Amino acid sequence: MERVSNNSNIYEIVLHGFPNLQRFHVLLFAILLIIYLLIISGNVVILLVIHRETALHSPMYFFIAVLSCLEIFYTAGTIPKMLANLLDDERKMSFNRCLVQAYFLHAFGAAECYILTIMAYDRYLAICKPLRYSSIMTSGKSANLVVICIVGGMLSPVIETILISLLTFCGSNHIENVFCDFPPLISLSCTNTRLYVMVEFTVSSFIILLTSAFIIFSYIRILFIILRIKSKDGRQKAFSTCGAHLTVVIMFFGSIGFMYIRVSKSYSVDYDRAVGLTYVVFTPLANPIIYGLRNQEIRRFIYKHLLMKQFFMFSSKRLQ
Repeated sequence: MERVSNNSNIYEIVLHGFPNLQRFHVLLFAILLIIYLLIISGNVVILLVIHRETALHSPMYFFIAVLSCLEIFYTAGTIPKMLANLLDDERKMSFNRCLVQAYFLHAFGAAECYILTIMAYDRYLAICKPLRYSSIMTSGKSANLVVICIVGGMLSPVIETILISLLTFCGSNHIENVFCDFPPLISLSCTNTRLYVMVEFTVSSFIILLTSAFIIFSYIRILFIILRIKSKDGRQKAFSTCGAHLTVVIMFFGSIGFMYIRVSKSYSVDYDRAVGLTYVVFTPLANPIIYGLRNQEIRRFIYKHLLMKQFFMFSSKRLQ
């Protein structure tokens, strides 16, 4: 059995990936590659539309653009390696690279938690305090909030990363997962990891519970205001906007909550893989669909640009 050391780059981590689906690795590679391309292209389209259309230069769409950027970086740190492992029988990576992947997974994940919280706060101001919204949520304040979210996300997993780098590894180097994460790395250590497990649990719980509680509180207040709206169209528009946000929130916070808010490993390896794929692959895939295809303003501008492009292409062919 290979041994792992955090003192040298010559030792490696082995990711088991999908051992029960060895015969379908090529098919899984094709499916995952298509999903990854959809995630990247969908978020890029959202970014381009928001950038080009001045009508979308508002705090709400600014936060959506930031969320799209985070999703691109978030998936770029995990999915390409997952794709490579599906075609590689050894599925190895250095300990340092594995630790860096786990760091960025948590950093971008924490930043996304904060951005989703800010988006809930933005919707709360827009619906519950519409007369004061423009004076409270200025462009400068929204930019400052985004900077705080990103810096906070980058700093959130620093303590965990430092503590794990100080652990002594002298056992198996196999991780029963499809990507590197803090809990599997901690479980590889041959020393007493009770303190490390508690730190990981405390940090993750603090971020997830604090941000989700703020979001729930915001939407409870929003719900009361929406129910008081007499106009049926007004209620539908408010529910549509907030419903899209809540769908992403439930998927993202639900999966990371099940994954990280637990002190001990009490679920099967297959369960961990399924939950991990939910917040690493399927939630990022849902974001461009929900914020792009379900958002009337973004969808309208996408159709406008596509139809104009097709019109000019058709016109140029007729003139030739």
